[in-house]
Amino acid sequence: MRVSREQVEMNRQQILEAAGRLFREHGYDAVTVADVMSAAGLTHGGFYGYFKSKDELIAQTLTHVFAQGEGGDSDLARYASRYLSAEHRDNVAGGCPTAALAAETARQTPEARAIMAAGLERQIERLSAGMHGAGAAAARQAAIGGWAAMVGAVVLARLCDDPALSNEILTSTRAWIGEREAPQN
Repeated sequence: MRVSREQVEMNRQQILEAAGRLFREHGYDAVTVADVMSAAGLTHGGFYGYFKSKDELIAQTLTHVFAQGEGGDSDLARYASRYLSAEHRDNVAGGCPTAALAAETARQTPEARAIMAAGLERQIERLSAGMHGAGAAAARQAAIGGWAAMVGAVVLARLCDDPALSNEILTSTRAWIGEREAPQN
């Protein structure tokens, strides 16, 4: 039975959605192609009709998850209040791909690393644009520092088995970013 182009594209989107959730929650190595296809509601045998390899799936999944997160608030403090929340910390599978996958992506293919780096650059540009009243260099520095603090805080908060310390990391980082919201030229 032949599948329509529309169905092929729907299936491909289901695969990318499933892979995005699974990779963020479990990591690249812990997730098999069969796991992804099963989570997408498709058979393992059909995978190669959509992707040449797991490496290609990883790269295209990163492109997909970054595209979903494009846009949003460019105000650093407002963005930090949502990003550094218990809800985001607890939603590994649906949360930020950078916090979930950056360390693992550093050991992936050059294509996957380039996609992650491009997502990082877009995030820095977006946050820099929200720094009103600051020169370009100061705005970029504040955006990089703020983003690095946010990602690091989420990573640290997720690894804590002490809920009080985990919450303290998020709260303290939000406060620290709020104190630095207006960069100096």
